[in-house]
Amino acid sequence: ADAGFAVKDLRPPSRLNTARQSRARSLLSLVNDRVDREAEVPRLKAIDSFYQQAYRLIDSPAARAAFDLSKEKPQTRQDYGSGEAGMRMLLARRLVEAGVRFVSLEYGSWDSHFNIAPSLASQVPAFDHALAALITDLDDRGLLKTTLVTVTTEFGRTPRINKSAGRDHWARVFSVMLAGAGVRRGLVHGSSDLTASGPDTGTLAPRDLLTTIYHQVGIVAEKELKAPGGRPIEIVKGGRVVKELLEAS
Repeated sequence: ADAGFAVKDLRPPSRLNTARQSRARSLLSLVNDRVDREAEVPRLKAIDSFYQQAYRLIDSPAARAAFDLSKEKPQTRQDYGSGEAGMRMLLARRLVEAGVRFVSLEYGSWDSHFNIAPSLASQVPAFDHALAALITDLDDRGLLKTTLVTVTTEFGRTPRINKSAGRDHWARVFSVMLAGAGVRRGLVHGSSDLTASGPDTGTLAPRDLLTTIYHQVGIVAEKELKAPGGRPIEIVKGGRVVKELLEAS
């Protein structure tokens, strides 16, 4: 992997030495104590808890070790690829291995309203290579059976090429990939019509996909949470677990 690759903001800025960090934290603590004495403000307490989590992450030797790709064997780094996709997916595997319960990874530049063909030619091979390496690596390490890998987006692309040789946003149909955590291997579920304008068979609503994902990671999708102001809101409303996607239990 590229030696210059690093997660943004995991370490304090170089100009902020240990003494300045300590003074800043002491000042923040002083302000928080004053606010607590003046009034009980739940929102400020919640913000402070996020600050404390951030400090623990920055100070944690285990976190720094998990984010250090130089600890990987050269062959493993080569398997993933040296580009952004490979480095991010290798880092995702290291975080899973370190015990992180939820890892979110972005690999953008898919919004190809102009000249989509060269864009895909540069994006797809690296992504495909890195994703295959991630799933294989998780499987080889015995982690795939307890890790759900989800590759998704918020919408598809228009069936027709636009006048700028690109494709625009299209919400009626798009594909999602799931792997691991009890999802059936080698299954292609459903299909689009001949022009990819809409679903043809095996249609899944977003609420059903989300309910299935939550089910596989042990979260009750129908559970009610409290929104600001005390309003009850379900995690997912009206979804079903799609048993066809899952291995027989």
